[in-house]
Amino acid sequence: EEHNALIHLVAALIAVVCGLFYSISAVEWIAVIFCIGIVFASEIFNSSIERICNIISPEKSEKIKHIKDLSAAAVLVSAITAFLTGLIIFIPKIF
Repeated sequence: EEHNALIHLVAALIAVVCGLFYSISAVEWIAVIFCIGIVFASEIFNSSIERICNIISPEKSEKIKHIKDLSAAAVLVSAITAFLTGLIIFIPKIF
């Protein structure tokens, strides 16, 4: 149901295909798999927090908005971390 989760899934598939294509090491696979897991776990936590907030406060609330923003920021931080990890692993192999 989550649009961003589909984006994360596509990025994960690209990372796996690149890992297979460039024959990354076991340690690099660990980093890639860990990053994929952290991003998906963050997305699940974010979705859970948003749904709980919607149950607790169906009407608009600045406090609830702040909580949702923090939850979404956690996903963004994990996605940026995964992206940077991917760059560190794949840029040297591409060039």
